[in-house]
Amino acid sequence: MAVLKVKFTKTKRCKLAQILWILNWISVITGIILFSLGLFLKVEIRKKNEIMYNREIHSVPNMLIAVGVIACGINFLGGKICYDCSDSNKFHRWKLIMLPYIICTFFFTFCVLVGALMCYTMKNELEESLYLGLKEALKFYKDTDIPGRCFLKKTVDLLQMEFRCCGNNGFRDWFEIQWISMRYLDVSNKEVQDRLKSNVDGKYLMDSVPFSCCNIYSPRPCIQHQLTNNSAHYSYEFQTEELNVWMTGCRQALLEYYMQIMQSIGFTVLIIWLFELSVLTGVRYLQTALENVLLQGDPDSESEGWLLENGFVETARTNFNIIKNLGKSNQINAVSGNEDPNLNVTPSSHGATRTHIPTVS
Repeated sequence: MAVLKVKFTKTKRCKLAQILWILNWISVITGIILFSLGLFLKVEIRKKNEIMYNREIHSVPNMLIAVGVIACGINFLGGKICYDCSDSNKFHRWKLIMLPYIICTFFFTFCVLVGALMCYTMKNELEESLYLGLKEALKFYKDTDIPGRCFLKKTVDLLQMEFRCCGNNGFRDWFEIQWISMRYLDVSNKEVQDRLKSNVDGKYLMDSVPFSCCNIYSPRPCIQHQLTNNSAHYSYEFQTEELNVWMTGCRQALLEYYMQIMQSIGFTVLIIWLFELSVLTGVRYLQTALENVLLQGDPDSESEGWLLENGFVETARTNFNIIKNLGKSNQINAVSGNEDPNLNVTPSSHGATRTHIPTVS
């Protein structure tokens, strides 16, 4: 039994074809929107590419860009098909193409759905990428005179000022790394020597943060050195006073920024998916209705259209049997292809077969 069967008159078929022609052209515009969203996200990620460790994060914008390009091509072809199908007499031109076109469009709409879901499910990968990337950036913050790393100080400083953040998880991350280059330290100074000897790694560690961590809205001058030393500053209580450095870690700030963008894009792509699905449904009704008109032989008669000619279970079983039979035929061909051409098989008088093996003289 057909699924979601609908009757169409000739007038309704023409109107459906005309509406689908318009919707397919609108879908070309949505394909351009998908491409633009993917390109925008790729540019935003590339802006912070130096502080991202996992390059696979580009799979989301790449997916959107590819789907956008495919959408333009598929919907342009769909518009041409629907325009010609507004006249039943021209349907025979596209009869053999429409079913493969619908199957390709179905997989395309599935890819659009996957793209939307990827925008919502990439949070863990994005967070891990930011964590590892920021960890490396902070580690090489001091290497301003080493080729390949000299840009990291500027990148991290601009990042902390733009996103009002400090460190990877927080400002205490700066306490665990040496962020001042050795070229700016007087190694003959006893205090510097003591700090270098105070840890097994021989690093110059301080309870200080770079200037870019300073909260510009704090009424008090920025305290960026000796943050945990109450006696080093006037009227200062480290544990009770609100510090005038950014308290949010840059990983969290960037994660919120990118997830807000990706969720907005994901919602837009989800709306486009629903629109593409409705267009695909209309094209399927048009195809089945016009095929039934050809079977009846009267272009002015009523015809029925449906989504599936049989039920979901019967359709799945039929497709499974087709795939299974294809597998069996491939096995038979493989076996028959392995037979030795030098073996001559002749039937015996008792109905059995005799195999004559050639001898080597």
